[in-house]
Amino acid sequence: VQLQAFGGGLVQAGGCLRLSCAASGTTFNFSSMGWFRQVPGKEREFVAAIIRSSGEIYYADSVKGRFIISRDNAKNTASLQMNSLKPEDTAVYYCVADRAHIYTYTRISAYDYWGQGTQVTVSS
Repeated sequence: VQLQAFGGGLVQAGGCLRLSCAASGTTFNFSSMGWFRQVPGKEREFVAAIIRSSGEIYYADSVKGRFIISRDNAKNTASLQMNSLKPEDTAVYYCVADRAHIYTYTRISAYDYWGQGTQVTVSS
């Protein structure tokens, strides 16, 4: 199973980007999908998660009100619409997924599948 994240790039502060995550090599529909991000020298941090079975959506406080996570269950994909981007949003963004309903959605170890990461750079 592979997750591929794409859509990163360079944008000015206040701008928007949309990240997408696609799964291949499986016919299983992931129950939980989400995004983490990491800045060099810092720990990887939770950004957002969406649970298929319950429709629950969770965001980190730092992105709440600016980012929107969504998924297409039929295509087994997830997206992250990032609005009002700030320089502090600059990071490598990772798509994550798991077959189970994740309750500890902020924990890195909770997810079995990780994408390769896509760079998002927000200039001031």
